[in-house]
Amino acid sequence: MQERMLSSLGVSMEELGLAKEVTIELQDRTIKISGPAVVAINSQAGRIYQIVGGEEFEPQKEELGKPAYEPSPEDIALVAAQAGVEPDEARRALIESGGDLARAIMSLRTQKT
Repeated sequence: MQERMLSSLGVSMEELGLAKEVTIELQDRTIKISGPAVVAINSQAGRIYQIVGGEEFEPQKEELGKPAYEPSPEDIALVAAQAGVEPDEARRALIESGGDLARAIMSLRTQKT
């Protein structure tokens, strides 16, 4: 019924699936959303993207004079083992979580489902 109503308005929807990550860059900040569903809506005015769900996080800003966070090999190995992923994915998740081991593991586990 929804499709018929949208069709009569000259609008169509297309489910694109789950995204690994969506990045929105605003003038004053960057928002990243991990694991959202993405829907494209085609209308006469153009294509509209709808982002549904996922886990929102803001990337860490590097503080002046301090090096960016780099997880230890032990933390990478622990997260990789607990989440069942490759070390590169574990390292990325640790950096995104600011070194929060539990958050990195949960983020990786929810991406797998």
